[in-house]
Amino acid sequence: MDPWEGSSLTRNPFAWIREALTSSEQDVVNLSGVDTAVYFVFLSTVLGIFALSSLLILPILLPLAATDKSIKNSRDVTDTTSKGTFSQLDNLSMANITRKSSRLWAFLGAVYWISLVTYFMLWKAYKHVSTLRAQALMSADTIPEQFAILVRDIPSPPNGQTHKEFIDSFFRDIYPETFYRSLVVTENRKVNKIWEGLEGYKKKLARAEAIFAATSNRPTNKTGLLGLAGKKVDSIEYYTDLINESVAKLETEQKKVLAEKQQTAAIVFFTDRVTAALAAQSLHSQMVDTWTVTEAPEPRQILWENLNIKFFTRLIRQYLIYFIVAITILFYMIPIAFVSAITTLANLQKAIPFIKPVVKITFIRTVLESYLPQIALIIFLAMLPKFLMFLSKSEGIPSRSHAVRAASGKYFYFSVLNVFIGVTLAGSLFDNLKALQQKPNSIVTVLATSLPKNATFFLTYVALKFFIGYGLELSRIIPLIIFHLKKKYLYKTEAEVKEAWYPGDLRYATRVPSDMLILTITFCYSVIAPLILVFGVIYFGLGWLILRNQALKVYVPSYESYGRMWPHIHTRILAALFLFQVVMFGYLGVKLFVWATLLVPLIVISLIFGYVCRRKFYSGFQHTALEVACRELKERPDLEEIFRSFIPHSLSTHKPEDHQFKGAMSRYQDYAAISAA
Repeated sequence: MDPWEGSSLTRNPFAWIREALTSSEQDVVNLSGVDTAVYFVFLSTVLGIFALSSLLILPILLPLAATDKSIKNSRDVTDTTSKGTFSQLDNLSMANITRKSSRLWAFLGAVYWISLVTYFMLWKAYKHVSTLRAQALMSADTIPEQFAILVRDIPSPPNGQTHKEFIDSFFRDIYPETFYRSLVVTENRKVNKIWEGLEGYKKKLARAEAIFAATSNRPTNKTGLLGLAGKKVDSIEYYTDLINESVAKLETEQKKVLAEKQQTAAIVFFTDRVTAALAAQSLHSQMVDTWTVTEAPEPRQILWENLNIKFFTRLIRQYLIYFIVAITILFYMIPIAFVSAITTLANLQKAIPFIKPVVKITFIRTVLESYLPQIALIIFLAMLPKFLMFLSKSEGIPSRSHAVRAASGKYFYFSVLNVFIGVTLAGSLFDNLKALQQKPNSIVTVLATSLPKNATFFLTYVALKFFIGYGLELSRIIPLIIFHLKKKYLYKTEAEVKEAWYPGDLRYATRVPSDMLILTITFCYSVIAPLILVFGVIYFGLGWLILRNQALKVYVPSYESYGRMWPHIHTRILAALFLFQVVMFGYLGVKLFVWATLLVPLIVISLIFGYVCRRKFYSGFQHTALEVACRELKERPDLEEIFRSFIPHSLSTHKPEDHQFKGAMSRYQDYAAISAA
């Protein structure tokens, strides 16, 4: 949409709040897709967990902690939530409760209350998301991927048969009445390179024509390196000639690719949705490493370069990537611990002596002490996402949405292990290492002892995320500045300006793990320092409101997986709850509360709950249920159009006058193949 298309013309700066609050879930589905609607189910579920937990915990635990006076004369210096910086916080936390005190029963009960609320909200959310996914897949509109399956690990064809003939005969024998045709994957790097060059020349020609129309002067450029050296030529004539040459090269290479570079993967099409759904969840070979069949992803999100990777190669890559991620997590702790140490004010003054006069100013000193380590941590985390996405794609994953889910999982565990646990233990690193060396099985006790000391750090971290993070999100000031710079100095055509303005999608690969880190922090401190629940409610409440507006009016979804992210979100919420329960078991043990063992059944219940949810719901996300696929369409599907929707741009037709030519596809129509980009 254009900026004002479909919106009310208003200058009221708060109108977006009303529009976001009054929007329905169906509005989100219509404008931004099912995946976005599922993300808001996640935000509202977590918001509900923390809000309901706060109703009981804050009015009970805060007075109990604030009125326990007996600890004043006997407090252990290690029993604090603020490292002595904000001593008043200790008075409202579990650190203010005397060891072996009967008041600890209330804190034990709070763990049960939070857990029960979480079970209830997660069960309700899983049912809702399952219904949401089913309703979307039961749509009466034609969804191309519902008529196709992805086939990998295809054996070599018998002598005298092409790959296409072999694939067609195999599936025609199994599905004689509903098989339509197949599309063989090819190795297509060279044709992609030619096509990308052609598209680049078209943009440059359009830019040259726009400059000529605006100035009446024919633009020129040099043909050498980066347009800075070489012969000066007329830009319009130069790029027109290059386009004509590239079209001829593209047609020649397309013919060669479609005829000679077929690979051991294909997309197979059927005449109805039920057969495709049935085929996607059926075993087509006795050998696990041949004729591997899955549901076809959306055409726009297929990672073509991964489709030809063999079954056991994919397994080896997967375990190798897991090992690399584990090593990365281990060694990334070193710079994070170093940054956590160096960014304390005392160490900074030693490293940079000339800042001493500045930090003597009370206001500046307070701000630096409160936010400097957190800002350094956020910057360090910003370096990771692209690396983790590269690793995920290297596993041989066939679709972008699957790669996003895999990268999201890696980022979540990285965040929890490095940021949450790493920062917690780094605060008293040498003491912790000594304790673990003496008692290697005391990791829970060490973590539980170290956790309260970092309450202030994490309270500030959560506050920083919603004040600065959501402030930048709502204003979008950085993308706005970048857009105007590009518009003024780089882009001239209308297409270039729209490309510069394009906002992208919600970036689930980093957004969901970041939210999960806040969720984990809030869970683990919800009983130790109950005030963090207020920060958690504000974070997820603001997130729901602001991102609702962004989803409806800003971001454009780049793919649709119909909520397949939810099982992973559900599992990680349970992982955060499990960590919370284990930490509370350890901390109640540190408080010498003998009834801490009552948390053991709760930990077991969490594992059982996760198992039951997976058995009941997960299959509906892994495959499309036949009762969903059997719904009638409002019109007969155009199977040829479905087939052609999977053909990538590099194998589409191009000609200067009408951007179409028939040579490559018509001659080899029976060998129509898909690129391994």
